[in-house]
Amino acid sequence: MTELKIGDSVTAFYKTGKYIGEITDIRGDKYLVRVLAVAKHPMQGDIHSGKEIDVPLFHERRALAYREQANIPIKMVKPYAGEIPEYVTSLKEAVTKMKEELQAEDSLWAQKSIKNLEVLEKDYFK
Repeated sequence: MTELKIGDSVTAFYKTGKYIGEITDIRGDKYLVRVLAVAKHPMQGDIHSGKEIDVPLFHERRALAYREQANIPIKMVKPYAGEIPEYVTSLKEAVTKMKEELQAEDSLWAQKSIKNLEVLEKDYFK
């Protein structure tokens, strides 16, 4: 496997989202990654009870913000080659794609997730 270094462009999985960013630090078994774009919006709800709505708190899960940094395990970070999309454009595309996938699923969990995403959209794109 290729050793990644500070400054490298990467994709990184964080919780249930996927991001494009750059490594800003190496901290033992984690990379500190600065988010520059959203490749996949995080799932809504309780990540420990996937696709269940009867949970104590159905979380509204936000995407990491532009230039926000997160400690991500090394195994969840891969090299990224290509042009990094503009953050807001990538966020809109990720939200739209997730909503389309949820509409196709047609479950109570999907309906509740769509409602969460609609609330997030109002905040993201005001």
